[in-house]
Amino acid sequence: MSPLFRRKAADLVEDATASVTDEASADNRRKNYTPSKKELGVVTPKRAPQGRRVEAAPADRKEAMKQMRERQRTERAEASAGMRNGDERYLLARDRGPERSLVRDIVDSRRTVGSFFIAGAVIVMVGSLVRSDAVRLASNLLWALLALAVIVDSIFITQRIKKTVKTRFPSSDQRMGGLYLYGVMRALTFRRMRVPKPKVDLGAKI
Repeated sequence: MSPLFRRKAADLVEDATASVTDEASADNRRKNYTPSKKELGVVTPKRAPQGRRVEAAPADRKEAMKQMRERQRTERAEASAGMRNGDERYLLARDRGPERSLVRDIVDSRRTVGSFFIAGAVIVMVGSLVRSDAVRLASNLLWALLALAVIVDSIFITQRIKKTVKTRFPSSDQRMGGLYLYGVMRALTFRRMRVPKPKVDLGAKI
């Protein structure tokens, strides 16, 4: 037999052997193959985010607006309560910072003349409407005394603010003039109307 025919016979045997080997490998892969959930048609339910309540989608525009108003009302109530309680997350810029918190405690720990100033102003206004020279004179005198008392009390408040803030926060970058004004304006407000509300009792040591 010529070499040419022998070569073709060897190639045919090699091709047949390779085909059998490939089929065996394919069978082994099919046996070890695990189909995916997508191929099997299995649907995995989505998990709800942990720690957060999932609200149902609104049915229409009216329902969506109602849910938005309820959410805004809840957020406003939460912000108002946080502001009254002195929560830094809800405070206005003028009330934030440890220095401002200290100033509030200084003012709230004492009785201030300024808290009676508004009541005195109402008395003076009513007295000025009375057609009596004696009553008007008494009203004007009371007004002058109240104004003088507020000035003197404000001086004491600013001096205490300066001393305490310099001691507690020696490296503070807060302007002292702003802290003085903040403390005096708080002292002019009735204690029950102050926001944030007082955290210390009257007579407390600061």
